[in-house]
Amino acid sequence: MEETNQKSWFGRNWPWVLPVGGCLTLIVLAVMGIGTLFVGVSKMFTSSAPYEYALSEASNNAEVIAVLGEPIESDGIISGNISLKNNDGEADFSIPIKGLNGEGSITVVGTKIGGEWTYKLLYVTIKETQEQINLLK
Repeated sequence: MEETNQKSWFGRNWPWVLPVGGCLTLIVLAVMGIGTLFVGVSKMFTSSAPYEYALSEASNNAEVIAVLGEPIESDGIISGNISLKNNDGEADFSIPIKGLNGEGSITVVGTKIGGEWTYKLLYVTIKETQEQINLLK
């Protein structure tokens, strides 16, 4: 009787397993990197003073509450930019919000000088009517 040794599964299939596995690994790492970047940028926005101030002002504004209902909360991806350097910075972004009765967005445009934020624009735009409610006092 003659005995034959058969190669293992990997031994028979390595010419296609390594390239496919390597490509899939690179794709998974790229997706994870993009996800991490997205979470980091979102965290930077949501922990900023202009974001917190704008959401607080909208949540406590009687006119916004009357139109959108309570509670007012963030609803989606923030668009725009914020840049901070030491005690100075600039913010120009939009926060999608929703309440029980409707949706809208908060527009924030501000400047930070010497550690103090001043806002040029701060208003809520109601999605259904495009009505703008000024939040600056």
